[in-house]
This record gives sequence, structure tokens and C-alpha cells, in this order.
Amino acid sequence: MSNDRATLPRSRGKEIKLFLRNEIGHRGVPARRSFQQWIDAIPRLPRGAQVNILIVGSTEGRRFNRQYRQKDYATNVLSFPWEPTPGDKSRLLGDLVICAPVVAREAAEQGKRPREHWAHLTIHGVLHLLGHDHEMPAQARRMEALEIRVLAGLGIANPYE
Repeated sequence: MSNDRATLPRSRGKEIKLFLRNEIGHRGVPARRSFQQWIDAIPRLPRGAQVNILIVGSTEGRRFNRQYRQKDYATNVLSFPWEPTPGDKSRLLGDLVICAPVVAREAAEQGKRPREHWAHLTIHGVLHLLGHDHEMPAQARRMEALEIRVLAGLGIANPYE
């Protein structure tokens, strides 16, 4: 999934490797530096971590969701945490698949700025890669509180209001 590589600024002593592959073109998709900024805002990222992001259209988004979650519709973001084998020295956190048409549709339906919705879903996906979940109410509250805090640091309003 890696055809476009960027390294985040070292301002906080981190070097986050971001591999971004956009399969739908650039219309409506934020620039790589935006994804970098959003990921960099997440606290306690492992030093030298790597995240792969694949931007897809509705057909591919639906295929991924059907194949991996047995749900026959395109969803906004899917997270695939890396499961290293014994002795694996990779710093890969995992992969995100973001379905651009779903992000655009949701932003319009929810009255959100598309860029802010992209930021939220990117952060949400990376938090899943870090082990956060929202299956249980207590988990959801903790994960949402962290998302809200990270987004606020970026000047983005609470997406759950």
C-alpha cells in the first residue's frame, strides 16, 4: 500500500512514517501534510511508528467492508492493526482504508466541514490501530474523549455534538 511516503516533523521527538495511496484522485481528498498533522496530534504514538492509509471509492470501500466485516456497504474508515510475528522488528501500527465518497456524504449529511470529518476519521482510525475500541460504553466514552481532545488541539469542534 505504499506508493507515497512522508515523514512528520520531528517537533515532538517523533518520526512518524506515513504511507499514503490515493486510488481515486485528489478531488475532495486532503493533502498528505494534513494527514500527517492529524496523526502527529495523537499523543503517545510509538517512536518511529508507521501508518499506511489507502483512499478508495465506494466500490472498493464496499468490497473491503464485505470481505473483512461481512457488511455489504461502503463504510467511512476501516482499521487493520498490524499483528507482528515473533521477532518482527516492524514499527507498523497498521493500515487504514478510508472511503472518500462516504466521508463526503457523511460530512454533508451531518453539516460538518469535510476537512474536519477527514481529520476525525483519520484520528479515529489510528486510535483503533493503537488498541482503542468503542464496543462497550466505557470504552466508547474513553475513545471519544481522546478524539475530542486531539481534535480540540487542532481547533476542530467536538464531532459528537
